[in-house]
Amino acid sequence: MELQEPLRKILNKKYAPSALIETRWDSYDIAFKTDKEGDPMVLLMGHRDAEGNIRGERFARRLKQTITGTIIKDRWEYKGNNL
Repeated sequence: MELQEPLRKILNKKYAPSALIETRWDSYDIAFKTDKEGDPMVLLMGHRDAEGNIRGERFARRLKQTITGTIIKDRWEYKGNNL
């Protein structure tokens, strides 16, 4: 499964380092964890259950950078259902 462009624009921004960001996109609840530089690295996308957990799909980001910070590779991998 490929992530859509409007969602990719949200995920390409910088956020607070080492944080869990929870928001809504389209009709989905999304949550993502950022690394120490503020780049989103893990994405949960689906719908919240009665306990507040997001049930749906999980994605992980592969991000390769040079020492100077230039991005060489940037892709999101589908990791399965988060049940």
